[in-house]
Amino acid sequence: MKKILQLYRDNAGREKRPVNIVRNAAEASLYIYDVIDPYWGVSAVQVIDAVTQAGDADVLHVYINSPGGDVFEGRAIMAALSRFQGKTVAHIDSLCASAATGIALACNEVEMSDGAFFMIHNASCIAWGDKSDLRETADLLQKVEGSIVADYVAKTGKGESEIVAWMDAETWFSAAEAMENGFIDRIAQAPADKAKVGNVWNLAAYSRAPANIAAPAASAPPPTAPAVVAAPPEAEVPLVPAGPCMTQANANRLALALAA
Repeated sequence: MKKILQLYRDNAGREKRPVNIVRNAAEASLYIYDVIDPYWGVSAVQVIDAVTQAGDADVLHVYINSPGGDVFEGRAIMAALSRFQGKTVAHIDSLCASAATGIALACNEVEMSDGAFFMIHNASCIAWGDKSDLRETADLLQKVEGSIVADYVAKTGKGESEIVAWMDAETWFSAAEAMENGFIDRIAQAPADKAKVGNVWNLAAYSRAPANIAAPAASAPPPTAPAVVAAPPEAEVPLVPAGPCMTQANANRLALALAA
């Protein structure tokens, strides 16, 4: 089974949470605590709606705990964050893997919690057809991978060959390693009286996940975002649920379920 489908299947039983915006006078926050996918997790439409609700906030905080997912859906989320007029700050709370890494790097600043992980790997997809079809798919996959490499190079200043080698090896970076190699801007130290966020994802789809986070603890509850701070009635904008509008998105995905 291809990695992307296994990732979706292994985590399909998790409770799904809406992408809500938390807003005060000057800042707004949204939580991407799921697989990146229009059906199985967080969709670009949900994030775009949330970013729209952030309105003219000076700063938009994007909190991430995600094992990755659909690279095209991730690209749409990246574009939405890039269009935000204020400052964007990514906070990697626990796991930022695969397609989720691009979302983090689309923000102006990236902060990572001590104890969290950042993972990059090669793109993969499901393909069917004759030899010509498969060659065309491989060419497309290489183009997708090239855009991902370019993002990592732009953020880190590393050479393409080093980035490609890390992706080939499915590399998992600790917060210190991510900082050392330029993927993040700073490490957030958790208060001494608070336990670190534990892994809640089934990561069996990935071959090199660190043993201590490869499978969630049996007692680990689903991640829960902080209580939403109610905005004034006139500032409340209802979310538009993902639905039929995703039909065009599917067409744009070229019938491929790609994982960054």
